[in-house]
Parts: sequence; structure tokens; C-alpha cells
Amino acid sequence: MDRFRTIVAADGLSFGAALGEDRSMARILIADDHPLMRRALAGVVAECVDGVELVEAASLDEARAHLADDPAIELVLLDLLMPGSHGLVGLAAVRAEYPGVAVVVVSAQDDPAIVARVLAYGASGFIPKRARPEEFAAALATVLDGGVAAPPLPAVDPDDRALAARLATLTPQQFRVLRLVAEGRLNKQIADELGIGERTIKAHLSAIFDRLKVRNRTQAGVMLRSLDLSGERLDRRG
Repeated sequence: MDRFRTIVAADGLSFGAALGEDRSMARILIADDHPLMRRALAGVVAECVDGVELVEAASLDEARAHLADDPAIELVLLDLLMPGSHGLVGLAAVRAEYPGVAVVVVSAQDDPAIVARVLAYGASGFIPKRARPEEFAAALATVLDGGVAAPPLPAVDPDDRALAARLATLTPQQFRVLRLVAEGRLNKQIADELGIGERTIKAHLSAIFDRLKVRNRTQAGVMLRSLDLSGERLDRRG
């Protein structure tokens, strides 16, 4: 764990020392499909942040529903692999649809290449699931103070950086349309799910194609599906 300690300089810090005695936050969402991991994270966060209110989600859709219904959520602790999200899809969705909410990925997979991609797509930090409580506390303090809790990493792939920049130009609704396109939905199905007209869907698609620099829905879907890390060294525990 020496590498992680150099990220956040956490060694020897108590929760209070890491976060400060007056640290508080309205709500933190823990999104992980393993109940025991959610319970463990909740216990650590409760000790880290005075007066925190925790919300839990076991899938990406559940997490997005909480975010839609609860504007007080300021931070999401996000697993990389859970129902509805395989790899960076969930991260990209939360960042696109709720840009004011910080996201910290908490994952068993800490391969440097994947961590670099996590940060490229807008995460405020990465904490390995094997981190010690005091390391977790210091990383969380860094993020809550507006910093990025991340290890020294190799340079981000230029293609990843370019795609992240293009995705960041989409509006929240355009990203929702893109996610459904990537799932193979037809315009009418997308319109029904989002409660808007097919003409509006077509307008969104035109804007999406232009901003992503693709020519059709197939290319747009392939681009988003490239965030699925299932073909890489992604530990099944997320």
C-alpha cells in the first residue's frame, strides 16, 4: 500500500486529523452491489464525516434515481462493476447527468491504466478497496477539499482524453439519449422512456453526432461502449 500512501499522505492520520474536526457534508451516495461492502464503506464514512447522511444504491439505475430525486447528494462513492455499469459507463453517466456531483471510484481493480482512465473521465479520486481506513479518510478529505485523490500515473491515452472531452460537451439529456442508443433502443423507445417526442430525439441525435464527430447511431453507440472495461483486467469484485 506504499503507493497509495504517497497519493494522499495518509499514514498515521486519525479520522479527525485527516478531515478536520468541523468537517461535515449533507449526503454521500454509496453505489456498490455488494451489501457487505456498502456497510463497510458506510461505517468508515460515518467516522470520517460528522453529521453525514448516507444513501445506498445497488445498481447504476438506482444510483441515478437517487441523484435525480435528491439534489443534496454532493459525493458518490462508485463501484466500477455493478448492474447497469461495466467499467467507465457508470462514471461517465453520473458525470454527464449530474456534473455538480463529485465522484470517487472505490474499486478492487487498481491497475494504473484503468485508474488513469477513471480520472480522464472525470472522477475526483480513486480509492482501492484494499485501502486502510486512515488512507480512505485522507483520500476523502482531499476530495472534499476540492482536490484529486490519485496515484502518480502514466500519461492518459490521447484517444481517451479526446473522447472524454467530447462526452463532456453533451448535455445531461443528450447523454441519456446516447446511453439508450448504445443499448440498441429505437427512437420511439427512447422517446417513450424519456417522455419526449421523437422529433426531439432526432434533434438530440443530430447534436450528439456533431459533438462526438461521428456519422451515425452505430458509431455513437460503439464510442460509448468503448468505456466498458469487461475486456480488460477488471476484477469481478469491481
